[in-house]
Amino acid sequence: MQAYYLRTVLGDIPVKKLGLILPHEHLFTDLRGPDVSDYAQADPDHVATVMVPYLEMAHRVGVTVLVECSTIGVGRNIDILRKLAAQTPIHLLVPTGLYKAEFTPRIYLDQTVEEMADLWELEITKGIGISQSKAGFIKIAMSDDGPLNIEVRNLRAAARASKATGAAIASHTIGGKVAMKELDILSGEGLNLNRFIWVHADSEEDHAFHLQAASNGVYVEFDSIGNPTIDPEKTLSNIITMIDAGYAEKILLSHDSGWYQPGHPGGQPEHGIRGFTTLTEHFIPRLRAKGLNDATINLLTVENPKRAFALHLGG
Repeated sequence: MQAYYLRTVLGDIPVKKLGLILPHEHLFTDLRGPDVSDYAQADPDHVATVMVPYLEMAHRVGVTVLVECSTIGVGRNIDILRKLAAQTPIHLLVPTGLYKAEFTPRIYLDQTVEEMADLWELEITKGIGISQSKAGFIKIAMSDDGPLNIEVRNLRAAARASKATGAAIASHTIGGKVAMKELDILSGEGLNLNRFIWVHADSEEDHAFHLQAASNGVYVEFDSIGNPTIDPEKTLSNIITMIDAGYAEKILLSHDSGWYQPGHPGGQPEHGIRGFTTLTEHFIPRLRAKGLNDATINLLTVENPKRAFALHLGG
């Protein structure tokens, strides 16, 4: 029989032991670009001082897993993430993969599809660099007018690494038209689209794109909960539309919150760090007010992300 688990920074965890999961958050992110001299560097102790209190608050409201989505190109630092993981009971997933074209480190510009796929498979199955931590999923990103050529390469590499390992692919994708182009490429690579997560699906106003993606097996992620620039009623409408169409099992919910940002005073991003509790403290009550029962809320916040990110170990 098969045992299903999440591959976290500190090891594999059976999914049956897990509760509420946040599928798209950030703890440490560097948006300055990979060519700055101190790219993705900070004092780990200071990062922990700033970020651990937010993890503690999330744990108190029931969060059991946080998926850290800062990949290569936007500051992935495995040593810092291991330090954070050691100071919280929340399990942390970290990605392999590569961010969009303009954030691509030069060393990866000329790699082939096969070379990128081999690297990502290695990080999932053996470990990231010399650390003992393995990646738990593949994170990529599309330019808003993409996918550009290098992003097409990344899509094909992600599909091959996913097929080899079973790992989910989560892709930063703004707008439904770009998402549909991605699905065509991934399908052409023979990927089962049940392994694909459309990140930032709430960037698309047309519900038809959400439904089309879900009908192909894609997880549709609404990850702007708590963002002060996004009307929560819009997100509620997206969710209800998908549920009414029979796609409750394809919805993921998160904040896209955080994050410590090196190069900024105190690691604080421009508008400050947003925590990871709005979903539980404010948005779930809104879902209940719309008539969603506990079983459906559990599906959206526990069962769906378990299924989306689960790997399996044959036995």
